[in-house]
Amino acid sequence: MRELTHLEPYRFHPLLDKETLMFSDTGLDELLEQARQRLNDFSEPIDAIVGYWDFPVSSMVPVLATEYGLPGPSLESVVKCEHKYWSRLVQREVTDAHPGFAIVDLEDPQTPPGLRFPMWLKPVKSYSSALAFKVSDEDELREAVAEIRDGIGRTGEAFDFLLSMLELPPAVEEAGGMACLAEEAVQGEQITAEGYCYGGKAHVHGIIDSLCYSGSSSFLRFQYPSRIPEDVQERVTRISTDVMEHIGLDASTFNIEFFWEPDTGALNILEINPRLSQSHAPLFELVDGMPNHQALVQLAVGEEPTMPSREGDHQVAAKWFHRVFRDAHVKSTPSEEDIARVREEFPGAMVDIVAEEGKRLSELPAQDSYSFELFAVYLGAADEDDLQAKFDRCVELLPFELDKS
Repeated sequence: MRELTHLEPYRFHPLLDKETLMFSDTGLDELLEQARQRLNDFSEPIDAIVGYWDFPVSSMVPVLATEYGLPGPSLESVVKCEHKYWSRLVQREVTDAHPGFAIVDLEDPQTPPGLRFPMWLKPVKSYSSALAFKVSDEDELREAVAEIRDGIGRTGEAFDFLLSMLELPPAVEEAGGMACLAEEAVQGEQITAEGYCYGGKAHVHGIIDSLCYSGSSSFLRFQYPSRIPEDVQERVTRISTDVMEHIGLDASTFNIEFFWEPDTGALNILEINPRLSQSHAPLFELVDGMPNHQALVQLAVGEEPTMPSREGDHQVAAKWFHRVFRDAHVKSTPSEEDIARVREEFPGAMVDIVAEEGKRLSELPAQDSYSFELFAVYLGAADEDDLQAKFDRCVELLPFELDKS
């Protein structure tokens, strides 16, 4: 955010650190109290509060912005997006672009009437695809529910605290924050609409393709601009704006993940996030000339965003994920010299080493249910072939030694 040229007059101050927010056992009520204390002790005027991480940050921003009289979305509109069951109920009121869904009893799991296998089971609140399982029969359903039941506590309890601050529809109140949602599996190409809401109107300023490893639901790369046909992009934009305006989100960025089935033309919403995607930010910078953090900050100070288009140095950009699909002990990771060689060969590349030397891959936080991320790299290129060649070279330049025993 400090690199945003038009925001030079602004100064940014950390409120809470990432370790406390994402990886500690601190309760949501205590996190909010710590944030309030720091804000109250701050000696200068406070003009905005921003955040772009998932829960709890995404829910803390509206609480704090409201309390301190600053621009921001309402807590109710944010939770309507984040509570997967409530979100489906609201989507159903304005569009049929969603799969069949139902709550599954965690204590006595049964196949919901009217839903067909295969289906996905997931908590009503989770992130990074954690505790999301694709099941093909009742035995797999029960096994998945058992894992969800064992792991739902930390996030679910915090989400229940958040729900206690709202007046809920009966169906959502009955489900609560520690419930399991079943959704019929949908197929197709995965795409994401990135946008913002200002003055009661929703706007989409970019569509990104999410490409998976062959035969897997684990992401290989996020690529921008999207390759899907223009008429499909127009439909995605229309559905996105209709849904976000119906939800009532305002003064906020958002992204909506879709599946598009090319053979039938069907579009299905996967999930709605009332925040920008930090994974997409460098892609917008590489292609459009400005990361979507610009919209985040402008909205937070009450301004309508001014996002450029195709003013960057590259025609296409991607965030690539290098993964393995079997647990292992990490004996060594790329050195600083290895990373420097990547940056030397590909100026502007950003490398994020995820695997940690001396640990098992299964100990990594925020992984999906089927793979382990070794590193991610952001790359810009002239075209898709150039993009692929650059990633292949990065895999060569960034060696890992894994012991799979």
